[in-house]
Amino acid sequence: GTPAPRGRDWRKIVYGEIGVLASQDQAAAARIMRDWPFIDASRIGIWGWSGGGSMTLNMMFRYPEQYDVGVSRAPVPDQRLYDAIYQERYSGLLDEYADGYEQGSPITHAKNLEGKLLLIHGTGDDNVHYQGSERLIDELVRHNKKFDFLAYPNRAHGIREREGTLLHLHSTMSDYFDEHLAE
Repeated sequence: GTPAPRGRDWRKIVYGEIGVLASQDQAAAARIMRDWPFIDASRIGIWGWSGGGSMTLNMMFRYPEQYDVGVSRAPVPDQRLYDAIYQERYSGLLDEYADGYEQGSPITHAKNLEGKLLLIHGTGDDNVHYQGSERLIDELVRHNKKFDFLAYPNRAHGIREREGTLLHLHSTMSDYFDEHLAE
């Protein structure tokens, strides 16, 4: 690929801390955007799928004062449960970078949830395993955090199998934002 103009050290700064610096950067950008005249800072929503679903959780849990509503699809709540080929490439070995795995995992910060959260996961996801969302649900329950959850039976990571699934998924997401961000 194209070499990064800032060099290898800059590109590798996230190594061992996936989710930590990226969420700091996104929160900093959101603070700036709140002052833009066409942004209604009283109604900020965020959504993401897969890694973006993890980012949504990190933003809702790490910076709860900035986000009112979040929709997280097929996230990686606990990096210790994700595919070792990917996770170890960017996070190092768990034994050597345990703190980075913990701090980068949204589940570590779940107790801070304040806004409305819709968590969506396919029970047949063979990429980001459903077990991670189950662990997150247990953690949210442990801290008495209210949230909404939608499981799609036997749907894979893309949550698109079977007739009506995509329409249901996307209309549910849209309706969630409409309901919780309405004026």
